[in-house]
Amino acid sequence: MELAHSLLLNEEAYNQLGEVQKAEFIFDWLRYLEKLLLATSRSDVREKQKTLVEQLLSLLNSSPGPPTRKLLAKNLAILYSIGDTFSVYETIDKCNDLIRSKDDSPSYLPTKLAAVVCLGSLYKKLGRILGNTFTDTVGNILKAMKSAESQGRYEIMLSLQNILSGLGAAATPCHRDVYKAARSCLTDRSMAVRCAAAKCLLELQNEAIFMWSTDLDSVATLCFKSFEGSNYDVRISVSKLLGTVLAKAIISKHPGAASRQSVRRVSLEEVLELLGTGFLRGSSGFLRASGDMLKGTSSVSRDVRVGVTQAYVVFVSTLGGAWLEKNFAAFLSHTLSLVSQSHPKATQTQIDAVCSRRCVSFILRATVGGLLGEKAQIAAAKDICQAIWKLKKVMDAVMSDGNLETRLGSADVAASQHMLVCALQELGNLIHSLGTTAAPLLQDSSAGILDNVTSVTLHPSISVRLAAAWCLHCIAVALPAYLTPLLDRCLERLTVLKSSPEAVTGFSFAVAALLGAVKHCPLGIPHGKGKIIMTLAEDLLCSAAQNSRLSAQRTQAGWLLIAALMTLGPAFVSHHLARVLLLWKCVFPVSPKDLETEKSRGDSFTWQVTLEGRAGALCAMKSFVSHCGDLLTEEVIQHLLPPLPCAVDLLTLLSSILKTYGSPLKTPSVVYRQRLYELLILLPPETYEGYLCAVLRELAADLTAPDIQVAASTFLLPRLCHQDDLLILSPLLQDTDHRFIEEQLLLGNGIACGSLEYDPYSIYEKDVEGDSVPKPLPPTLSVISSAVKLFGVVCAHVGEAQRLLILERLLDSIKHTKGARQQVVQLHVVSSVSSFLKYVAGSKGHLGPEEMRRPVLALVMGALESPSPLLRCAAAEAWARLAQVVDDGAFTAALAQVSFDKLKSARDAVTRTGHSLALGSLYRYLGGISSSQHLNSCVGILYTLSQDSTSPDVQTWALHSLSLIIDSAGPLYYTHAEPTLSLIIMLLLNVPPTHAEVHQSLGRCLNALITTLGPELQGNSTSVSTLRTSCLLGCAVMQDNPDCLVQAQAISCLQQLHMFAPRHVNLSSLVSCLCVNLCSPYLLLRRAVLACLRQLVQREAAEVSEHAVMLAKDSREELTPDANIREVGLEGALLTLLDQETDGRLCHDIKETLNHMLTSMAVDKLSFWLKLCKDVLAASADFTTVTCVDTMQEEEGDKGDDASVLTIRNDGRPHPFTNPRWATRVFAAECVCRIINQCENAHSAHFDIALAQEMKKRDSRNDFLVLHLADLIRMAFMAATDHSDQLRLSGLETLLVVIRRFAAIPEPEFPGHVILEQYQANVGAALRPAFTSETPPDVTAKACQVCSAWIASGVVSDLNDLRRVHQLLVASLTKIQVGKEALSHLYNESASTMEILAVLKAWAEVYIIAVERHKNHKQPLKTTCSEESVGNGSISSDGLLDLVHADLGTLSRLWLAALQDFALLTLPSEFASQLPVEGGAFYTAETSENAKSHYYNSWAFILHATALWLTSTGFVVADPDEGAPNLSRPVTPTSMCQGSSSGAPVKSPEDVYTERFHLILGISVEFLCSLRSDATMESITACLHALQALLDVPWPRSKIGSDQDLGIELLNVLHRVILTRESPSIQLASLEVVRQVICAAQEHVKEKRRSAEVDDGAAEKETLPEFGEGKDTGGLVPGKSLVFATLELCVCILVRQLPELNPKLTGSPGVKATKPQMLSEDGSRLVSAALVILSELPAVCSPEGSISILPTILYLTIGVLRETAVKLPGGQLSSTVAASLQALKGILSSPMARAEKSHTAWTDLLRSALTTVLDCWDPAGTRQELDEVSLLTAVTVFTLSTSPEVTTIPCLQKRCIEKFKATLEIKDPMVQIKTYQLLLSIFQYPNPAVSYPYIYSLVASIVEKLQEIDKRKPEDTTELQIFQEGIKVLEALVAIAEEQHRSQLVACLLPILISFLLDENALGSATSIMRNLHDFALQNLMQIGPQYSSVFKSVMASSPALKARLEAAIKGNQESVKLKIPTSKHTKNSGKNSSIQLKTNFL
Repeated sequence: MELAHSLLLNEEAYNQLGEVQKAEFIFDWLRYLEKLLLATSRSDVREKQKTLVEQLLSLLNSSPGPPTRKLLAKNLAILYSIGDTFSVYETIDKCNDLIRSKDDSPSYLPTKLAAVVCLGSLYKKLGRILGNTFTDTVGNILKAMKSAESQGRYEIMLSLQNILSGLGAAATPCHRDVYKAARSCLTDRSMAVRCAAAKCLLELQNEAIFMWSTDLDSVATLCFKSFEGSNYDVRISVSKLLGTVLAKAIISKHPGAASRQSVRRVSLEEVLELLGTGFLRGSSGFLRASGDMLKGTSSVSRDVRVGVTQAYVVFVSTLGGAWLEKNFAAFLSHTLSLVSQSHPKATQTQIDAVCSRRCVSFILRATVGGLLGEKAQIAAAKDICQAIWKLKKVMDAVMSDGNLETRLGSADVAASQHMLVCALQELGNLIHSLGTTAAPLLQDSSAGILDNVTSVTLHPSISVRLAAAWCLHCIAVALPAYLTPLLDRCLERLTVLKSSPEAVTGFSFAVAALLGAVKHCPLGIPHGKGKIIMTLAEDLLCSAAQNSRLSAQRTQAGWLLIAALMTLGPAFVSHHLARVLLLWKCVFPVSPKDLETEKSRGDSFTWQVTLEGRAGALCAMKSFVSHCGDLLTEEVIQHLLPPLPCAVDLLTLLSSILKTYGSPLKTPSVVYRQRLYELLILLPPETYEGYLCAVLRELAADLTAPDIQVAASTFLLPRLCHQDDLLILSPLLQDTDHRFIEEQLLLGNGIACGSLEYDPYSIYEKDVEGDSVPKPLPPTLSVISSAVKLFGVVCAHVGEAQRLLILERLLDSIKHTKGARQQVVQLHVVSSVSSFLKYVAGSKGHLGPEEMRRPVLALVMGALESPSPLLRCAAAEAWARLAQVVDDGAFTAALAQVSFDKLKSARDAVTRTGHSLALGSLYRYLGGISSSQHLNSCVGILYTLSQDSTSPDVQTWALHSLSLIIDSAGPLYYTHAEPTLSLIIMLLLNVPPTHAEVHQSLGRCLNALITTLGPELQGNSTSVSTLRTSCLLGCAVMQDNPDCLVQAQAISCLQQLHMFAPRHVNLSSLVSCLCVNLCSPYLLLRRAVLACLRQLVQREAAEVSEHAVMLAKDSREELTPDANIREVGLEGALLTLLDQETDGRLCHDIKETLNHMLTSMAVDKLSFWLKLCKDVLAASADFTTVTCVDTMQEEEGDKGDDASVLTIRNDGRPHPFTNPRWATRVFAAECVCRIINQCENAHSAHFDIALAQEMKKRDSRNDFLVLHLADLIRMAFMAATDHSDQLRLSGLETLLVVIRRFAAIPEPEFPGHVILEQYQANVGAALRPAFTSETPPDVTAKACQVCSAWIASGVVSDLNDLRRVHQLLVASLTKIQVGKEALSHLYNESASTMEILAVLKAWAEVYIIAVERHKNHKQPLKTTCSEESVGNGSISSDGLLDLVHADLGTLSRLWLAALQDFALLTLPSEFASQLPVEGGAFYTAETSENAKSHYYNSWAFILHATALWLTSTGFVVADPDEGAPNLSRPVTPTSMCQGSSSGAPVKSPEDVYTERFHLILGISVEFLCSLRSDATMESITACLHALQALLDVPWPRSKIGSDQDLGIELLNVLHRVILTRESPSIQLASLEVVRQVICAAQEHVKEKRRSAEVDDGAAEKETLPEFGEGKDTGGLVPGKSLVFATLELCVCILVRQLPELNPKLTGSPGVKATKPQMLSEDGSRLVSAALVILSELPAVCSPEGSISILPTILYLTIGVLRETAVKLPGGQLSSTVAASLQALKGILSSPMARAEKSHTAWTDLLRSALTTVLDCWDPAGTRQELDEVSLLTAVTVFTLSTSPEVTTIPCLQKRCIEKFKATLEIKDPMVQIKTYQLLLSIFQYPNPAVSYPYIYSLVASIVEKLQEIDKRKPEDTTELQIFQEGIKVLEALVAIAEEQHRSQLVACLLPILISFLLDENALGSATSIMRNLHDFALQNLMQIGPQYSSVFKSVMASSPALKARLEAAIKGNQESVKLKIPTSKHTKNSGKNSSIQLKTNFL
């Protein structure tokens, strides 16, 4: 193929190819040429132009296929437009000659067609350059048309369209001729020609004035004619033509009207009248009324009516939304009049009426719903309401007429009913789509919507009553606040007007519809309503018999209410179940005998009522079974069953009853059957086993003796066909935007489409299609539908003999009927058998013995050859199911053989299509094709069939079948891939475009093939790249196809290719193709476009976005006008599309696509995205709200920015988004939150204003979120104050996110303030509306969350400013104090639970923060010095607490109540019986299930706050009478008994505290011990903090301390938390609680010891019992021991951080050489916390107990020291080492080490521990990385903290001294400094046994060292420090030494000091270090001199040199001594300090 890529055709390469490849080669060359010509310079093109033209023209004769001729023509035109035009006339002549040619053979046809296409293309591109040639050309083409066949006519029409578009007004001379030709084509028998003609006329009307003036009527009539017998595509294109022409007639300002006065202006009325004529009279015109028209029998064919309906929509859309807004009233009255009585044609039969109403509804929905913004929609709703009111007034006048006969017979009732139905449904839909934004409409009393709709509920026509009920349903779904009031109103009217039949049915419909709305309203209705409705229903049923005039209505109403009540679910129904079951039991006779007597006694009327009642009861049961599955226990099923046998008996008697009483019972009996079937379908078949056979017989009778005369296959079969197969049928079965009206054409003329009045019970069911009215089919159809479904179930459960019998019977019934009847019977029978096979396959059953297969096979075979394509599809699916159910290879092969034989012999299209599909679907459920032999045969046969060009149908089915085979064969198909591909390409290049369905099947084949090849397509081998090129070529051909569904296929093929081989798909051309089709009128094409976009942006969003914008800039006319990509980018275009689109799947894809784009691009294109969101949110924000923000902001001096919001609207350019709907605005608000989250993971400057401004200065392209804070706040504000509740929720959520993310960012210009502070007015203003009384609870709850976040964020420091928001919370607290009773009765009780808990949670969060701030503030106060910081902060920290304090009493009460509720609700279900009957403080018993989730959301913070509050009261009673002091000590058991024996009912404070303590502890432990996977981090942390707070005060600690089991349980739970939650913060919090528990235990042990000593006196010390764990034996029992539990937990923490501590891991308990390591900050914290706990443990044990745990504790502590002793710069100790040394000190100084019982054991163990520490210095030197200082410090700790006998044994002491000696030798100065410091502390140890050996061993070497320094003067500060420390050690020695030795020491010290003194000359030139030394030495000498004067003098005397030096120094110093002394003092202090510090650390 690469050879095809040249400017001139490579003829050598071309001639070597075969036929098929030649076509491919040419097509590829032409594709390449098109791109190349546009990129080549003019001169180059002109050089080769001649050759090129010759080559292109020679191709004309090689009979090019349709796509090739199109490209060829395009290239010729481009070539002439770039190169010279002089030879163009020759080319045109040549084409004309080809067209004139007399050769009519089929082989010559392609050449002729190619010539026609070329002419069109040349004129389109070159236009007027071609001068006058066009008259000849057009004449020639038109002449050729007379003899052309359909393909020719099609191409000629399109060519004329191109000629007209190129020439524009210049073509006027030919307009009439073209018009005449196009007229004839518009009613052509080929649909494709009709479409082409419509396109041609559409082009013509741009210039031909006569079309929309003088000839307007005839154009309209012509279009109506064209609609007759049309298909969907024709209706789309002709309605576009008609709508555009009519719109043009209204808008046009006639050009040159002066010259032709004949042109008349057309008024709107005339145009509407024209359209109305088409709608009402069809194409029979005005005058040529045929005979039957006059008789009034003919009705307009449905396709004309549907076509005209679409034309209405095009007409209005062309004129636009603004026009509609102005002219809405006129348009509405016209549209409604289409179904009024003045035109009886449209509504003469029920069927016609239903269809006409659908059309009118569609017109209104598509125009009002699609074109108007929300404000205009509200105005429209008022107009509609006005219309309803007028119709109602007419009605009332008729009704008030006294004569009852005239009243009901009056034509006016019928006259207005259909108009009312349409108006009410549109009103409902409008309000439904407006959602809560419709609130002002309903509050507007002048409109009186509710009154109008409710009053129409009494209309005499049942359809109107149902429509009014549905309208109320829509209002309730849109505005949940109206649900309960409406329900109350209807129930009240129903009770009052019980004696009016209209009122009974009307208001019961309304109540049922409103109950159906409850499931759409999350806030629900009050629980008590269920009881009222149930009582009313019972009352209606019981009183039905009292008044025969009302009995039917009351019966129906009663059961309808019960059935609707069931939809509320188990919570509502469970209380009334017994009554319902009783009613159900009473409605059927008890025994067959009673049934017989009934039969003999009744008359026609009583049977009508009885059947109505029983059908209603069956329906109620069906509703119960489907909505309350949870209540269907064994017991309930047993109650359900008894009436069933009787119901089935009645079913068998129906036919005889019908015979007796005739037609009045016909409908009731059908309805009864249908209800019974529906109920049986839902019940498990086991429940009615006994009468399966009876049911089966009835079903068979229903299916074979139908009342229906027309085979309405479309309502039965689509469910039974496979989704994929439906694609080959008419596109009607596919989703389109016109589905709502197109459905009527599906069913055929004689059958009604669905409508609400056929089954009033469907009014409460959830509608399948989203928000439109339920459309149940007429009972005669729906009973068949149910029978078919039930047959599948029952037939699968009867015995095999029965089954065989019934199948035989069905087979016979088909044979015995004839003609049309036979089709109907066959349809029903095949449907039931398919249903049966589907059921058996689904339940993994089997068909039974072999003889069962014969009748099934015969039935399915017959259907495979049926003339109905749908039936053939269903049969093919049944064929596949049969193979699945029999599941036997031989049988499957036999089935395939049957099809093979048929296909080989049959010649008729029907058999060939049926069996080819059967072959394709055969292996569908068998896991794919496994035999290659079978595959080869299939492929062979299907290849042949797919090339049968005589029958496009056969080609379509064969190719579809081939695509199924490719799918089921999988990898097995690889061998066939190449031939199949070339077959597909050949067909794509040759099948005429008029056969779109063949192209669609080809597309499916290509798609299947690409899927099968999969990732193989990435390969580089030649075979793969050939395949890949062919695939791309195929896609290119399909992209150029005029049919939209083929284009959709092309897009999904490219999408697959992009997934498997992304590098080979040209992204820019794909994206341009997607953008062009973004607003296509075809739903399936739009879906394909978005599915593809969604996939592309997941990988390369930025590229896709850039390509789209580039394309928009380059192309002028290509793009559809709707998608404004040039202005707002692809993202903006998608947002606009989202706003207009109604299809759910499409909207979901658009949102996903935008989310992917946002995720990958929002951070880089921040301003762009924020502007998009802001435009959407601001486009419809009320002007007033925006201005109010601005006035607030101006105080902040931020005027420049805010003026912009107001000018957005007036700067003249149109707003990019006009009136977006609320759903789009909600999505925009969600996007803002997503953008903030995206920025969080990006650069830190997004949340740092100083950094952001700096980086923006550096490069202005930088963009950071924090710079857009004003916009973020404004968007959140606009959303939070909108009319739409959903948008308010999103706005508050955005505000919350903004507060949380930006609260901490400081304002660089005003230090001490944060940037959010300037927006506090906005935040307050956004929150205030959410606290008004009419706000729904979910909005208030969200607002509470924002309030608490705002207060807690600390943004506002001034209390007065904070009060605004605080006030809102105070108000809501007052509101909720009344508890669950007084909150609004509009919603379910659980809604008020939600609100109450939200308020309590908000307060809890504020209180927690207040307490924290107070705490943090108190601690630093001790150390702060600066006055102002205290002044500033203390107000806010205590102030916030003061704010809360005022309400704390109330709050604490409510918090405790909420916690109690939560505790009750979390009890397992087996305790349900013990729960309080009336519910808890904030929930009612009935709504407890719904309330649980609200408690789960808020309990944790409430728990934490309650714990803090209890802590602050300290659990201490303030009342002096209660004897406060008693409580400070733990209560002993004896005192408790005395308290309780008095039996006083008043709880003592002690009991109250105990209860509260156990409540908090219980909730925490319950939660922590079984953490659900969805438990949030916040809850866990809050829970642990609550425990910490609780244990902060003595009383709870005494409770935990005295109850050991409690402590152990708590520790085990915490252990579990630590194991299951990795978060360091949670683990740290858990450890803190553990520490507190251990403290509590310590306190308890101490207290017991103390009281024992007090009680027993000191005399009998020996006999004292041991307190603490381990008692006398020292044994700890796992599970019973607190210490053991703690050890487990600490080991868990330590080993997880330092696995080396686990002896099992390291292999031996001894030391294993590994490098010490630094832990992360979190790790260090955890380890330190664990060590603190370990060091506390001995104090909890008895002496014996302490002995058993000591080895473990020491092992772990020293282990941590060993593993983390890393050398750090500056000789610091790492935090873990510090902690382990601290812990060591704690353990070593434990009193247990000195207690007599444990003394010896401790001594031994501590010696071993010291040995272990010493062993860490490895003689082998493998652990060089260890830090000597850490180990030396540990040795020092041992030396100083244990009793002397531990360390003074010679062997240990010697080793310790050795270590010190060795360390002194280390060169590292820091080590030396530390060593001196440690030695100093040892030397000063008071016990000489410890310190003397060290002194003896080490002093000599210290003195030596100092003398060394003396010799080589110190050079830097560290050496200076070493010297100073050494001197300090010697000085200390001097101080310790006994009198006799002191003189020697001083004599050593003085020379060293004096040697450092400088005389005055040297002092001037000395370095700073030498001067410091001099100062230091001098000062020390000055001190020593007076202290030891005798020694001093004797030394001075003995050494005159020293004396002289000293004197000189003193003299030199004399001048500056006053200055020097203070500074030297200072240095000395600092030295001393450091040693002191060390002491406080560890020693």
